[in-house]
Amino acid sequence: MGDTSRLCSVWLGSETGILKGVSLSRKQAFNFCNTSHLSRDQEVRALCWGDPAESELLLGSVDGTVKTFSIEKGAFTESRRCGEPAEGCFTGLAALSSSALVTCVECGTLRVWAEDRSEPVTELNAGKNVCRMRQNPAHPHKVATGGKENGLKIWDLQKPEEPVFNAKNLRDDWLDLRRPHWVRDMAFIPDSDKVVTCTGYHQVHVFDPSSPQRRPVLEVAYGEHPLTALSLTAGGDTVVVGNTHGQIALLDLRKGVVRGVLKGLSGGVRALQCHPSQPVVASCGLDRFLRIHSLEERNVEHKVYLKSRLNCLLLSSKDLGDKCGETGEGGAPEVKEEDDGDDEVWENMERVEETAQKRKTAEEGGEETLKKKKSKKKKKV
Repeated sequence: MGDTSRLCSVWLGSETGILKGVSLSRKQAFNFCNTSHLSRDQEVRALCWGDPAESELLLGSVDGTVKTFSIEKGAFTESRRCGEPAEGCFTGLAALSSSALVTCVECGTLRVWAEDRSEPVTELNAGKNVCRMRQNPAHPHKVATGGKENGLKIWDLQKPEEPVFNAKNLRDDWLDLRRPHWVRDMAFIPDSDKVVTCTGYHQVHVFDPSSPQRRPVLEVAYGEHPLTALSLTAGGDTVVVGNTHGQIALLDLRKGVVRGVLKGLSGGVRALQCHPSQPVVASCGLDRFLRIHSLEERNVEHKVYLKSRLNCLLLSSKDLGDKCGETGEGGAPEVKEEDDGDDEVWENMERVEETAQKRKTAEEGGEETLKKKKSKKKKKV
């Protein structure tokens, strides 16, 4: 499987616990799984690169384990316990160095793990109901956390006693009522101290820890539905956000306006990522599709059906592949996934809406038969 895994340029974690790799240049998708029996407690909730060379992947599962997947070998090489299911799912996973990693779970426990130790070397409490933890690419020892009624915090893992920045809540509304806050995702803006966040109340905020103001220095609203994920474009002046209704928008962080909308999705967005050098963004979610949108043309360049509901994705920094190949619905190249016996079980299950439609048809047929019988009785009388 090593030759297969080296072809993949996009990696995704699914609810069924399968790691999925997609080669857009070969128009193929592959499944990687370390067990023959799949269960819900192996659901993949977090993905990150294990090293700068992108030779290893780290996967955070619902059962609290972090698995290491070798791209060169095409196999899982290590599994270690980094949390308990009672603490909640992983909301963030990051490699601190070649021998240490950072984990964060929903209950707010943030830990630093050394390779040679079973106990964390650092542990701190980031507050309850954490929805996301992100690492600063320029300063790996700095991370940001946020969640429901748990504002943005920036931590220096070398001085974990207190956050280096603790955002203040928004000003009260025009009725002097407190405005709730719900941080769903965040990203560090390159070449600055600023952090951009998206919220469950369809807002995008920019915070500047270098200024004396702890409230947002910019606020933009998009749509009417909760925003679930964001990613900065290569330039850092535009942020791409996705919401629970499958809408993706490009927002200008300099002017605070919506620059455009990407179409073609039909389910809630769970993860998206802009490529570090190409003008494309990858997204995945509840409709089981991976989509690659062009940020310039704003059309779907690739569309991949992956059979399982998808939680997270990770793009390789290498070129994703050309645009040639057969095109399917909407002009997007079709990518075929390798057959997998475990996913066939899900595919062969009867859909709920189909069952409901059959029941409705049967009921309508029964009512029609009853009407005919009644009309015959009237005629006899």
